[in-house]
Amino acid sequence: MLEDGKMFEGKSFGYRGGVAGEVVFNTSMTGYQEILTDPSYCEQIVTMTYPQIGNYGINPEDVESSKVQVKGFIVREYMDHYSNWRAKESLQDYLEKHSITGISDIDTRQLTKNIREEGAMKAVISTDTFNPVSLMKKLGSYPGMTGRNLVDHVTCSEPYVFDPGARHKYTIAAYDFGIKTNILRCLDREGFNIVVMPATTPPEEMLKKKYDGILLSNGPGDPAAVTYAIENIGKLVGKKPLFGICLGHQLLSLALGAKTYKLKFGHHGANHPVKNLDSGQVEVTTQNHGFSVKMDSLKKIPVSHRVTHINLNDNTIEGIEYPQVSAFTVQHHPEAGPGPHDSRYIFKKFIELIDDFKTKPSGK
Repeated sequence: MLEDGKMFEGKSFGYRGGVAGEVVFNTSMTGYQEILTDPSYCEQIVTMTYPQIGNYGINPEDVESSKVQVKGFIVREYMDHYSNWRAKESLQDYLEKHSITGISDIDTRQLTKNIREEGAMKAVISTDTFNPVSLMKKLGSYPGMTGRNLVDHVTCSEPYVFDPGARHKYTIAAYDFGIKTNILRCLDREGFNIVVMPATTPPEEMLKKKYDGILLSNGPGDPAAVTYAIENIGKLVGKKPLFGICLGHQLLSLALGAKTYKLKFGHHGANHPVKNLDSGQVEVTTQNHGFSVKMDSLKKIPVSHRVTHINLNDNTIEGIEYPQVSAFTVQHHPEAGPGPHDSRYIFKKFIELIDDFKTKPSGK
């Protein structure tokens, strides 16, 4: 049931029960396992627009975090009989094990159209009751996404080293606002030793170690609500090379004085066209965000900056550079898990930023 009163009846799979969250749609054709485990989907009920889901099962490699992060899962046709040489279990067993409620056999085209026209909204999936009054009451008690700091639900509790055996040229710290594992894999492949730090790590701790740069990761929820991160990032600006992805992109913008706003239905999928304003090239990108940086608020940023990437669907900001303070960010996901690899070059750009920072007088 949606908060506008529309109801869809189908079949349950996964864990039986009742769950409320914000319903969104994802346009990816594959990669449901990575989507389910993406921390940026914390508190969201994900609708897959591709009709058949579950047909290649679940494997232990293609996960983006240690657990399923979505609140609920909606598909047109659930395929219980899976076929893939890497699969170890069915989607049904996986969701049940992680207490995630799913629903299938509903008109996902109609649901997606409804979200596009009316916007992302609160929703509830229930196997306990079909009573509209009871369902609406449950929806009324759900607080929604705006104004909520969800980073605290997904960040690590202690620092850890990704790939402890690596001996690379560069060592960076990564703020874990809900970091995806494939971001870490991509950084590792490009030649970075990575120390992952909890979201609340004081900036003094980041500066105490001789890190070559700092990554500001992706994550869930309203960026403006993560006030401690905005304050901490502000204290790091200009002192270390900074690279922000998705939520990290938004948080750095806020730290420098810009504003963010909630998108009508967000960007979720693996086929979003983004134009690189430097090369003129159009990249097909993976995206997962419900908030965006306000274009006109960039005027409030006191340091030199320029927009480097634009979303061709709605002209929202997809990338910003801050050369004066050795920082750059992208709104989309260059690690593309799942998705195309058009934007993987962005990880190499972090190396160039670090090398350039080292050539500045006194590292400033």
